[in-house]
Amino acid sequence: MSQNASPDAQQDLQHIERAAAEGKLTASSVENLSRWLTEPQYEPYRGQIHAFVEAGGWEHLDLLFFEVIPFGTGGRRGLMADLGSATINVRTVAESAHGLASYLKSQNGGKGGSAAIAYDTRNRSAEFAKLTATTLAANGVKVFYFASHRSTPALSFAIRHLRCDVGVMITASHNPPGDNGFKAYWSSGGQVLPPHDKGIIRHVYEAGHIPTMDFDQAVSDGKIVIVGEEVDHSYIDAACSLSLGTARDVNIVFTPLHGVGETNVFAVLQAAGFKQVEILESQREPNGNFPNVPDHFPNPERPQVFDEAISRAKATGADLVIATDPDSDRIGVAVKGQGNEFRILSGNQVGALCTDYVLRKRTAAGTLTSRSFVVETMVTTPLIAAISRAHKVRCLDNLLVGFKYIGQAMDREGPEHFVFGAEESLGYLAGEYARDKDAAVGALFIAELAAELKTAGKTLLDRLDELYVEHGYFLEGQRSETCPGPSGKQQIESIMAAFRTSPPQDLAGVTMAEVRDYKRNEIRALPDNVKIAELPEPVGDLVFLDSAPGDFRCSIAVRPSGTEPKIKFYFFASAAVKDRSQLSEVKLRTDERLKAVQDALSTWVRQQVGR
Repeated sequence: MSQNASPDAQQDLQHIERAAAEGKLTASSVENLSRWLTEPQYEPYRGQIHAFVEAGGWEHLDLLFFEVIPFGTGGRRGLMADLGSATINVRTVAESAHGLASYLKSQNGGKGGSAAIAYDTRNRSAEFAKLTATTLAANGVKVFYFASHRSTPALSFAIRHLRCDVGVMITASHNPPGDNGFKAYWSSGGQVLPPHDKGIIRHVYEAGHIPTMDFDQAVSDGKIVIVGEEVDHSYIDAACSLSLGTARDVNIVFTPLHGVGETNVFAVLQAAGFKQVEILESQREPNGNFPNVPDHFPNPERPQVFDEAISRAKATGADLVIATDPDSDRIGVAVKGQGNEFRILSGNQVGALCTDYVLRKRTAAGTLTSRSFVVETMVTTPLIAAISRAHKVRCLDNLLVGFKYIGQAMDREGPEHFVFGAEESLGYLAGEYARDKDAAVGALFIAELAAELKTAGKTLLDRLDELYVEHGYFLEGQRSETCPGPSGKQQIESIMAAFRTSPPQDLAGVTMAEVRDYKRNEIRALPDNVKIAELPEPVGDLVFLDSAPGDFRCSIAVRPSGTEPKIKFYFFASAAVKDRSQLSEVKLRTDERLKAVQDALSTWVRQQVGR
């Protein structure tokens, strides 16, 4: 027990240690609570901790302190609370900002440099953004601050446009209303990458006393500069400059899901000449509670979020529905098919359609070269690589999950040669103006393609079928297991360990032949799970299972989520299509087999964790 603790804190520590001995608290919670009860920077929170101890609120204390909320390679994201090492709160946000400033100064000869800050419509986002601004300013960093909510891609653009050294976006993307986050960016406009990520993390975890200053005084002194309209216009112009077509006759219902999408997606579509775009009024208001979104869960990967927008589209005769997440870096799409019924496209399908559209247009314009390249992550559809090869364009498809790696590849290979980037979780980018995904450019391309197809009496669904006939049928799926809290972390670790040591070898009659382990960087043959080859970089906590050769090819990828308490499973299947007459049969057969594989894997996973 620490000698620095006050008598009251010592008594609380005794109760905490007794609760741990009785199995009511995890060991990591005891360690983190001890710090908060003894170290001077946490003194303001001791009264609240004491109240929980007195009330025997061990389960809640465990949730608040079971870990130090990770500052991953992009930043922090998690549950908001008034205190706790495992949550987003005033202390953890301030130490994140202080750590970023301290590391920047260490790399900048002691000078503070400059930063851009933006925030979305989530609860407390404006509060946390102001706290970040005053913390950075007190550390000698000049701050360019958006005075109202903006999109994540606008922040990425602003860093580059204003020549800032770093940037911060306060958002938890598509998470539920109770969450928020701190995303850190470097001067490229991309999320921080090695070696900066580890340097920032070290300074964050070493934060003791954190300086601050009055926000209004900092503005008056020129230490915080309010930005807005000029940056907005430049960002919108940059996105619109990527237009590749002139067709504009398409009717769209757009929903920002109570987020910031009106500031970038709607603004760009309007500026690009799309006049038939209606914002869904019931989900238009910026509101961090996401009141009119099913389950208050604003993720455009969830089919439920499209219900109201599709109803409106059917009533008005619209052709497309577009939805964005709260920080509007990701875009979901639904398209009208036969009988006025709408079909929601997957992120992989939208990515393939946009890649095809961009490559066809640029091939026709003669603007592709031998150095042109497309980028996708390893869990994104192989159809994008097939389309790229058909256009004799390189496809960099060996990237770990995270758009920051696409931004890194852009700068490594030459942004002037970058054609398009895509990830399965609805993220897309083109051009050189940003280094993070942008729902606006995705919306621009998908709207132009839909309008172009409409003039020929076709839809996005028709173009997808044409791609399948040309390249083969590609089908993807995704499932996840939510594992919250300290026990959930252990469950995720045990599932990943099982995939490495004793992976499933037969799933619904599909034989799995190889394991690709990107943490150990090796390929192993099944059934013996013995190493047969080295696996080149990258290195990450990602495992693939690949089926044996045959007419049905199947792969499964598994990884822990970097932003949520989840473990994610990605499924890939492909089958040859000899001609258009076979397509329906191939689709049905492949869909059924992949569904059976998904169900079999879910059963296997539940067995591993005893569910």
